[in-house]
Amino acid sequence: MTIVKNRLFWPVAILVALLIVNLFTSNQFITLQDGHLFGALIDILRGSAPLILVALGMTLVISTGGIDLSVGSVMAISGAVACLLIKDLGDQNATGSVLLIMGVAIAVSAALGLWNGSLVAVVGIQPIIATLILMVAGRGLAQLVTDGQIINVQSSPYATVATGFFLTLPVAFLIAMAAVALILVLTRRTALGLLLESVGGSPSASRLAGIRAKRITVMVYVVSGAFAGLAGLIYSANIKSADSIAAGNLIELDAILAVVIGGTALIGGRFSIAGTVVGAILIQTLQVTVVSIGVPSKATLLFKAVVVVVLCLSQSATFREKVFGRFKLRSEVPA
Repeated sequence: MTIVKNRLFWPVAILVALLIVNLFTSNQFITLQDGHLFGALIDILRGSAPLILVALGMTLVISTGGIDLSVGSVMAISGAVACLLIKDLGDQNATGSVLLIMGVAIAVSAALGLWNGSLVAVVGIQPIIATLILMVAGRGLAQLVTDGQIINVQSSPYATVATGFFLTLPVAFLIAMAAVALILVLTRRTALGLLLESVGGSPSASRLAGIRAKRITVMVYVVSGAFAGLAGLIYSANIKSADSIAAGNLIELDAILAVVIGGTALIGGRFSIAGTVVGAILIQTLQVTVVSIGVPSKATLLFKAVVVVVLCLSQSATFREKVFGRFKLRSEVPA
């Protein structure tokens, strides 16, 4: 069937299956209370927001043939900067000041992305090495900002970013969807998407065609940094503090996994924004499902790995041909 061959069929099928499991295992899957939606489904959507943002930036970077391992550290730095500045406010509930501070934190994150992009495009360092530098140094920088302490804040406008609701839906998820919509418009309604695929498919050929590959490469790392910074704000707003060690820990691996699940080629070129969103929500749903069905914490990572392996194998056309092709040949043999 044509629909089965679609690269998003199996991720969506497994996502639906996991949601059905949560429907029966969670105490409350979805309900409306006080004008807001609550339940396991809403928790999944809200919890997936930071990963969607990080994976979105990662998709753009990977589409150009790069990789960004520093997104977790950028999240930590963004949350640290925001909480440090909010703590020093005379009135932590001043909405204008909080929004300005959030803008500063995102600007700092974008500057860190500019650093990564410059190392890759201008200096010529391999992306995995260039971003590994900030991945390691960024944690130390975040701890310098917080002086090695967990900074707590009591700001209602800041907490709204992670725990607030608008039109019955979580604000964090709406922010992520707004970012997705923006990237979809820029990459599918303008020539930007074609330029990204050209740079990722063949940087040399794109340069010969007159495409400013270096500028585009720097741009995607800046966007990745900004989205990681926004994800860091959501994370720190959720716990109302800056935790430089835990914030964004290993999220780069989940982001890469979400991108791959969504059908984006790691070698660059082809990419799928919708696939990345499905992949990120699937990973978050899997984490929630593991808890809801009572899998021991010691086996959580193993259970997650098994599901991911099954999903990746189901997406492989070669694997499907070898496995299902044999059954097809056997069925065609006359009795």
